[in-house]
Amino acid sequence: MAARPSMLQRFAHLSYRLQCIRNYATSTSSVNPTEVSHFNNLASTWWDPYGSSRLLHLMNPLRHDFIASCHALKPHSSQQNDLRYLDIGCGGGIFAESAARLRTTGSVTAIDPSTDVIEVAKQHARRDPLLQEPGRLEYLNKGVEDLDIPQTPEEQFDVVSLFEVIEHIDKPGPFLKSCLPFVRPGGWLVLSTIARTWTSWLTTKVVAEDVVGLVPRGTHDWSKYINQDELRGFFKAQKGWGRNGGLKITGCIYVPGIGWRTVTGGEHWGNYFFGVRRDPES
Repeated sequence: MAARPSMLQRFAHLSYRLQCIRNYATSTSSVNPTEVSHFNNLASTWWDPYGSSRLLHLMNPLRHDFIASCHALKPHSSQQNDLRYLDIGCGGGIFAESAARLRTTGSVTAIDPSTDVIEVAKQHARRDPLLQEPGRLEYLNKGVEDLDIPQTPEEQFDVVSLFEVIEHIDKPGPFLKSCLPFVRPGGWLVLSTIARTWTSWLTTKVVAEDVVGLVPRGTHDWSKYINQDELRGFFKAQKGWGRNGGLKITGCIYVPGIGWRTVTGGEHWGNYFFGVRRDPES
């Protein structure tokens, strides 16, 4: 039986994670084969509302509410209709499909490195004729580093989403850096993730995975969780992001039998949404 890591080893690993947040060097790929394999194994149950992705189905309305609250911040985003979405780490398409059905949506491009999960997303989308309209919804079996970097604002996106993604990335700093060029001036990068606290370890690892079984074991690695102040620090170091009120953070919590609810201050100890606007061109 392998020995448990010492406290010194744990702190060393966390220091490495913090360094990754601050590391702005480029990286060839953010894809972790172990993570891809894990989610490939969950592909067949992705659209079962009572299956392994149940919490994602229940969270989806809050995702749209959060994006709407970002767009409501002044100065308002330059574009409110025909929005272009890039959904990174789209999984089986829970958010991508719902975004593609909105009357304010122009197009949705959704990407994921998991071959099995992307195939599930494509098959499910074929059930809805609206989603088959040219340009409405496109799924790509790619990581963000595999996409061509936009050269003009017309090629960029109004919303780039990373929902329940960044806590599965080994080097979040370079990964975020790879996402930034896809947001057009005035557009938003939005994500949801989990704070790295003892409370989140208890609720997401011990209770959710080991005791209640809300999510499969091994879904989360607590050491990969990211605190909101670390994300603030990352974007503060980026020129042209989050000025003039272009930053929004909202905590949320899952209440058994009720569902997800926003909660003031929840970003300091558990799940939260984080949105940052690319500064409009002056």
